[in-house]
Amino acid sequence: MTSSSVSGAPLLNQEQVNFFSTGFESMVGGVEQVLYGKTHVIRMALTCLVSGGHLLLEDYPGTGKTSLARAMAQIVDGTVGRIQFTPDLLPADVTGMSVYHQATGAFEFHQGPVFANIVLADEINRASPKTQSALLEVMEEGQVTVDGATRRVGEPFMVIATQNPVEQAGTYRLPEAQLDRFLMKTSLGYPDSATTRQILRKAHVRSHNVELDAALDTRQVRELQGMTKQVHIDDAVLDYITRLVEATRQAPEVRLGVSVRGALALVRCVSTWALVAGRGYVVPDDVKTLASSVLAHRLVLDPEAEFDGVDATSVIGRVLLDVKPPVQGQG
Repeated sequence: MTSSSVSGAPLLNQEQVNFFSTGFESMVGGVEQVLYGKTHVIRMALTCLVSGGHLLLEDYPGTGKTSLARAMAQIVDGTVGRIQFTPDLLPADVTGMSVYHQATGAFEFHQGPVFANIVLADEINRASPKTQSALLEVMEEGQVTVDGATRRVGEPFMVIATQNPVEQAGTYRLPEAQLDRFLMKTSLGYPDSATTRQILRKAHVRSHNVELDAALDTRQVRELQGMTKQVHIDDAVLDYITRLVEATRQAPEVRLGVSVRGALALVRCVSTWALVAGRGYVVPDDVKTLASSVLAHRLVLDPEAEFDGVDATSVIGRVLLDVKPPVQGQG
């Protein structure tokens, strides 16, 4: 395979790659102190953070979503904001609002909870579409516009949104435009028996009372984010990603396949995942590992296929079987 780079930047040397993987593993170890037995999900969440994206968790109550968000903020020495989405939540409750002070005769902006490094949008599908849309600008551009004034949020910035896959009464389905802005979608799930026993042994320790030492600071996280742009991706791997997203558009169960934004998201994620594995270059297995988490939630299935029990994850799984990856020496 021929060597090429998406960014045109030079190859990372092994010292830089080791710096990245060491910093990343220290963040994983920090989060594992409060979220037991979920190493893979923690890696996925931190990959999302370092890739500069947002995470959608579709999970049951009590699986540790709030603990994950709070721990991630602590290990990067950042701030955390939490929004409990409800039907009566207003856009200003998310972004903030300008309040008039009679004493000064001027308006003063009061920041909303989105002005944090890690923002937990809990049960996002319980708010109205109008309130959900308040997140669109900040998720895409890292800024909030209120009363004609634009304000930047902190860096790094990440939204972790949750939705309950069971209770659908009183919820609003996330529109495709909103789903497409989440870099990845995954779930924590219930812990296994051994992990449950470990949690129960520490039942007297509330996770929100645990203070974690920062593994990195926000400046170092931004440095890691910059390194992901220097990862080299072979032309054959780029072609593989292209064929995968095109195959989703041609699948008979799919009404709307993966967009170019989805393909770009996969490139960003696999670049980070390669560095996590101690490489300065992407291999096809990186694509296979992350394809479902990055692409599945972007598919719009045909209603008849959904009625027959087909889900987006199974479609991506079949596409991965049908589309052959590149082999060593090709290109």
